Amino acid sequence: MPSLADKRATAEFSCTACNGPFYSQGLETYRVPMALYELNRARLVEAMVSKLGKTDTGIVLFQGGKQTTRYDTDHEPVFRQESYFHWAFGVSEADIYGAISLPSGNATLFVPQRGIDFEIFCGKDPSCDMVQEKYGLEEVLPLEQLAEYVNSQLENPEAKLHLLSGLNTDSGNMAMPARYDGIDKHASKMDIESLFSCIAELRVFKTKAEVDVMRYTNWVSSMAHAEVMRACRVGMVEYQLESLFQHHTYTHGGCRHMSYTCICACGPNPAVLHYGHAGAPNNRLLKEGDLALLDMGAEYHCYASDITCSFPVNGEFSSDQRRVYEAVLDAQVAVIACMKPGTTWTDMHRTAERAVLKGLIRTGLLVGDVEDMLAADLGGIFMPHGLGHLIGIDTHDVGGYAIGTPPRPDKPGLNKLRTARVLKEGMVLTVEPGCYFIDPLLDMAMWNPDQNKFINSERLNDFRGFGGIRLEDDVLVKADGCENLTICPRAVEEVVDVMKGGAWPPQRDMMPELRRSWVERGNGKMVRLDVAE
Repeated sequence: MPSLADKRATAEFSCTACNGPFYSQGLETYRVPMALYELNRARLVEAMVSKLGKTDTGIVLFQGGKQTTRYDTDHEPVFRQESYFHWAFGVSEADIYGAISLPSGNATLFVPQRGIDFEIFCGKDPSCDMVQEKYGLEEVLPLEQLAEYVNSQLENPEAKLHLLSGLNTDSGNMAMPARYDGIDKHASKMDIESLFSCIAELRVFKTKAEVDVMRYTNWVSSMAHAEVMRACRVGMVEYQLESLFQHHTYTHGGCRHMSYTCICACGPNPAVLHYGHAGAPNNRLLKEGDLALLDMGAEYHCYASDITCSFPVNGEFSSDQRRVYEAVLDAQVAVIACMKPGTTWTDMHRTAERAVLKGLIRTGLLVGDVEDMLAADLGGIFMPHGLGHLIGIDTHDVGGYAIGTPPRPDKPGLNKLRTARVLKEGMVLTVEPGCYFIDPLLDMAMWNPDQNKFINSERLNDFRGFGGIRLEDDVLVKADGCENLTICPRAVEEVVDVMKGGAWPPQRDMMPELRRSWVERGNGKMVRLDVAE
């Protein structure tokens, strides 16, 4: 039987060579090697052994996502796998359990065999052999054998049953431990503390194989954003922009799921940060002079992208629109220039605020010293959200405020950060500075003597109803700095050119300081694209 070290080495090689089984939507869509998940399992076992000791035995048991129905109906929404289960196994189907043996790292799936009625309506359940071949696991058993298997793995008096249980600091919801009839007999052997801290921390740091999947989702979504820019016209409705994006990412990228609800906010609507929900459903008519803020990202095999573009719907920036846009772009460039291991994310947030405030001084809206403005928390008036967040299998990925990491700050603006961690190699974070003109916040600033002294009240009226601008890229922290996985038009000249029908990607990179990683798709892989500086 291969050692854990051998398993890891084999998985790393297979990821690089794309040997063995893989996930793909066919045509030229990206091939995700199942070795990615074998590597994740090896990393998890290494972390568990390091935490608990080499003599620890037993199993880690996961329960995959369940197929749900809509309220009291029999309508089944399209299934998407539970994120921790996906990280460990890469399995697309619902209602499956998975176990990892300690300390060997051998993996076993337990799959339902549902019979003729299910087969008639949904197709025949694949055999255990077929599932084993599809996912490249050591063993696949019928779900009915789960209880017997767990019993056998816990016969050793020292063996433990490790279950997932812990708080998601973004949602406030709990990851729930696996349940099945009869599991309570092992209550004395259950450990519901060790697994969560290990796996959540591992998800913070992406392997090269995971980054390559995210490079694909960013490529698909970036090309879709460019296509939406090219098609945008006065007289369209916001939902048409959403539809174009979804069509492109599914048709050309095989992305059935979005990473989150699309935000297609035009005119004054960008001042609603999470516009696009059922109460504000992307249904405004685009008008002359409107800005569009489009926050949309596709998901491929559960790996997310999160990208925001802002542009004038008529293809031409007004002078004020351009000044605010370039202030936000300056903030993005300033942050990317500083991103490297050892940098504190709270410092990066302040860097973004500083650039936005400097830009607003250039518009004539603000007067005074930027550092005094920061001390008065004026940055939080114009950028009332955090600079960005960890991203991976979930858009707001786990580990932001894990135990042992810096706590959430309490100052305005900073208190909206989804993490305050020190950056380390392998993290992927969104960099999404913005500038918004939100009437209640502007009114609060005008009532506050510590803030209103910086504001030109006459000039402020010019920006009432302006909405807002956000630019968002997904950025990988590397040993020597960072790499921008997002390749959207960003320079004003790039945006205007694409909206006039120009090609994208371009022949020349007008903003090498954004560190965009130019790629294209080829034979199910991502290959480097030569773009001159």
